[in-house]
Amino acid sequence: MNLKQISIAVYATYLTNKYGFKLKKAKTFQEKRELRVDYSETLLSKLNINIKVLNEEKLPKEGKYLLIANHRSIIDPLIIEIALKNSPIHGFWVSKKELYNSFFFGSFTKNADSILLDREASNMSSFFSDTKKVVQKGHSIFIFPEGTRNKTDKQISSFKEGAKLIALKNRIDILPVFIKTNANEILKEAIEKRTKNLEIEIEIGDLIDYKDKTSLEALYKKQFNIK
Repeated sequence: MNLKQISIAVYATYLTNKYGFKLKKAKTFQEKRELRVDYSETLLSKLNINIKVLNEEKLPKEGKYLLIANHRSIIDPLIIEIALKNSPIHGFWVSKKELYNSFFFGSFTKNADSILLDREASNMSSFFSDTKKVVQKGHSIFIFPEGTRNKTDKQISSFKEGAKLIALKNRIDILPVFIKTNANEILKEAIEKRTKNLEIEIEIGDLIDYKDKTSLEALYKKQFNIK
């Protein structure tokens, strides 16, 4: 790593933990939501990355949903937070246990409204109980149905079945969003070259009925014309 890369890494670590502390002190869901957006805008601004939202008018004006998105970079949650900042939708992120234990993300993840997903658990009853509590309080759930970051050359990798099950169990429709730009490539350029005025496009899709029996991956691909 060169000096610029080290500088960005140190700043990102500082900022993430700073906001993790602020989130811990926050007393309302609205306050946490505002902090999440502020954090996202601050870090992406430092990286000279702008977010362009396509079909923003499709964002629901009310209700609770299962938001699904493709996943290629560590900044994907920030992109989504900014895309939703003018929407009333507040969601709890489904977060892996590894993030809870991370030095970089741990404090932020634990305090930013999230649902712990322990893939090593003997059963998932606790996880689904947590999702139910969140939805009953009027909140949405955000998840990357690929399960982990897509490091292939394809636009998306295979979806796990668990995402659709969350929607079915909670009877909430699905809000698909698609990060069209390869955010991981943009992030690398931002860190390695410090390029100015980088842009990432994210597209809002049409709601999917939770009762639709078509595979979630097929529905997602059709909406965004993914081959």
